[in-house]
Amino acid sequence: MKPLTKVALWLAGVLLMLLFLRRYLSYFSTPLYLEGLILMEIIAATLWRFEVVFFPFLMVIFLWAGSDPGLLAGVAGSVRWVVLGVGAPAGAFLWMRKRQRAFTALHLAALFCVGSALASAMMSNVPMVALLKVASLFLLFLYASTGARLAIAGREERFMRGLLVASEVVVFACALGAILGLAIMGNPNSLGAVMAVGITPLLLWGFVVAQSPAERYRRGAALLVCGLLLYSSLSRASLLAAAVSAVVFCVCLRRQRLLLRGAFLCVFFLSIAAVARPEQFSDFVSSTTESVVYKGKREQGLLGSRKNPWEQGIALVKEHPWFGTGFGTSDVGEEATGGASFDVMEGIYTSAGALREHGNSYLAIMEYMGLFGVIPFIFLLFLVVRMIVQMCLWMRRTANVYHPGIPLAMVLMAGLVHAFFEDWLFAVGYHLCVFFWVMAFLLKDLVPSPDEVEVSYPSPAYSPILRPAPGPLVANR
Repeated sequence: MKPLTKVALWLAGVLLMLLFLRRYLSYFSTPLYLEGLILMEIIAATLWRFEVVFFPFLMVIFLWAGSDPGLLAGVAGSVRWVVLGVGAPAGAFLWMRKRQRAFTALHLAALFCVGSALASAMMSNVPMVALLKVASLFLLFLYASTGARLAIAGREERFMRGLLVASEVVVFACALGAILGLAIMGNPNSLGAVMAVGITPLLLWGFVVAQSPAERYRRGAALLVCGLLLYSSLSRASLLAAAVSAVVFCVCLRRQRLLLRGAFLCVFFLSIAAVARPEQFSDFVSSTTESVVYKGKREQGLLGSRKNPWEQGIALVKEHPWFGTGFGTSDVGEEATGGASFDVMEGIYTSAGALREHGNSYLAIMEYMGLFGVIPFIFLLFLVVRMIVQMCLWMRRTANVYHPGIPLAMVLMAGLVHAFFEDWLFAVGYHLCVFFWVMAFLLKDLVPSPDEVEVSYPSPAYSPILRPAPGPLVANR
C-alpha cells in the first residue's frame, strides 16, 4: 500500500471518529455507557496480547466477582460473563490459525458434556436459566480447549513462574484482608477452597524447585501463611484436600523426608504450646474438634453437616432418575411455593430466601443430569483421573520435580477430593471451577506418555525449573 493511501485512510478514520463523537458525545456523559466503553477498551487490550495477558485477566475478574461485596463484586459478577464470552471465541479463532496441537478424547468428552447438558436443560423447570448455564459451560470448555492452551504453549517456564507469583500475591492479599477484616474470597469456605486447591499444591512445588535461598524463604513464608489461612477457614474439605495433595506429592517424588519434617514441625510447636499453657491448649483442642471435625453437630456424627443436603440430593435423583432436573437447576418441589427463583449471576436456587446446597459435586451433577445424561461427565472425570495417575506414576519412576505437569496434577487431585464435599466442580460462575478446568486441559498437553524414558537430573541447586530431557519432555508437541 502506498504511503499516500495510508495517510488518506488514517485521515478518513479520524474524520469518521470525529463525526461519531459529535453525534453521540452525550452518551459518554452517562456512567453506564462510559463504563462499557472502558470495559471494551480493556478487553481489546487483553486480546492484543492474548496468549500472555488474557488468562490472568480472566482469573482476576472471576476472583473479583467472588470477593467481598464491598469491593464492587457485583460489577465484576456481570463483567465476568462478558470477558468469558469474548475470550472463548477469540481464543478459538487464534488457536485455529496456529493449529499447534490437536484435539484429544478429553476435548471430545467435554463436547459431549455440553451436548448432554443442553438436552437436560429442556427438562428443567426453568429452561432459560438452564440454557444460560449450559452456554457458560460451553464457553469455559471452548476457552480451556483452545485459548488457554495458547497461554502455555512454548512458554511453560514463564507460565509456571507467573502462576507461582500470582499464588504468593493471592496469599498475602488474603492475609492482609483478614487482618483488616475484609473477606476477600467472600466467605471462609471459599477461602479454604482456594487455599487448598489453587494455592497449596503450587506453593509446595514452588518451594521445592526454588532456585535461590531468598526465593525458597519467600515461598516458604507464603506456604506457611497459606496454611494459617487454610486452618482459619475451618473447612474440613479444604484441610483434607490439601493434606492429600501434599502427601501424594512427597510420596510420588520420594521426598518422604520433607513430609516428615513438616509433620515434625507441627508436632513440635503443638508440644511447646501444650507444655507452656496446658489449659489453653486443652481449650484449643476442644474448640478445634468441635468447630472443624463436627462443625458444631457432634450429636449427628462426623458428616452431620452434610447429611441433610446429601439426603435431599439422593431423593431428587430417585424422583428424576433418567434425565435429571436440568443442568444447573434443582426441583425444590413444594418448597418453591414460597417465592422460588434463580440468582442468575450466582447460580444458586433460592426458595423463600433459602439456598439449595448439595454438599457434593458428583451428587449435584447426578441430580442435574440423571443416569443417562451423566455418562459423558463420568467419562470426562475418568480421563482427568487417568491423567493424574499417569503423572504420579511418572513422578514415582523418575523422581523429577521440575516437570510443569506436577503442580497441575496436584491441583486436580486436590480439586477432586474437595469436590466430594462441595458442589462447585461444574458451577462455571465460581472462580475455582474455571481454574480447575483450565488446569485440566493444560495438563493434557503436558502429561508424559506412558513409555516416557527415565531421565536423570542433577541437583536442584543447579537445575532450572524445566530442564530439557534427551527425549520430548512435553507430550503431544
